[in-house]
Amino acid sequence: MLRLVIVSGRSGSGKTSALNILEDVGFTCIDNLPASLLPNLIKELNSENSGNSQLDLMNDLNSATTNYDTQLAVGIDARNIAGDLNKLPEILSQIEAGGIDVSVIFLQARRSDLIRRYSETRRKHPLSSDTVGLSEAIDLEEEILSPILKISDQNIDTSGLSLHQLRDLIKNTVVPNSSDTMSILFESFGFKRGLPDAADFIFDVRCLPNPYWKQELRIQNGNDAGVIEFLEGQVEVAAMLADIIGFLTRWIPKFQANNRSYLTISIGCTGGQHRSVYISNRLHEHFSKDYPSVQIVHKELPK
Repeated sequence: MLRLVIVSGRSGSGKTSALNILEDVGFTCIDNLPASLLPNLIKELNSENSGNSQLDLMNDLNSATTNYDTQLAVGIDARNIAGDLNKLPEILSQIEAGGIDVSVIFLQARRSDLIRRYSETRRKHPLSSDTVGLSEAIDLEEEILSPILKISDQNIDTSGLSLHQLRDLIKNTVVPNSSDTMSILFESFGFKRGLPDAADFIFDVRCLPNPYWKQELRIQNGNDAGVIEFLEGQVEVAAMLADIIGFLTRWIPKFQANNRSYLTISIGCTGGQHRSVYISNRLHEHFSKDYPSVQIVHKELPK
């Protein structure tokens, strides 16, 4: 059986890194393929597979860990031929109707992060020109990619992620330990940086006592002993944590029973340094006992 993963998203969000990660785990990867060529590519791969062609070596590698004969990842983004992206939902629907396992991963990041990444690397945005600046190119790209975002199976916000964190997130999203396993991501964030784009649940813990107002704890974060001791001594913190655990304990199995593969749970405080980090850590610790694929990311902490 052939598996097709479409990797798309905003320029600067980590698409190239995601394709490299998938290649490392056994996928055949093709970047910037015109969407209109996808049906011919699938037809060719199916033909070669049925004839035990040169893909046999790759098939042997993949069959050791999956039930797929071939795993293909294709990067499709705003560099595509004009008009092709609008046809992509119909193209993928036809491919899926032919018995191919199709999934779409969409990567994005906060606007400020995209601008910062381009400023740091001094790379040219693919849609920028002498008359189109970086900010305008980012806005134009958002509009062009909207057909893919609408059909995406997994929307991943890479804001604040290190390459190591992105690697773990992509691997656990696309190739989890078991096909029956739902990947759960807990992420802390700061409301002052804006809401995360890809959250399924957002819990606001700004009402809890804030260690920031204790001078000796201000430079620490929710991973440090002083902040942990302070928060564990607050009745409101224990009550909030118990309520969130109770809610998620009831509803996570419902999402899993509905064949959901991914669940992102975001915990936010003002700066994303103290309360949200502590609560996320406790949730990760609690649910790791019951679910095999649980990850944690602290978006605002230094890497």
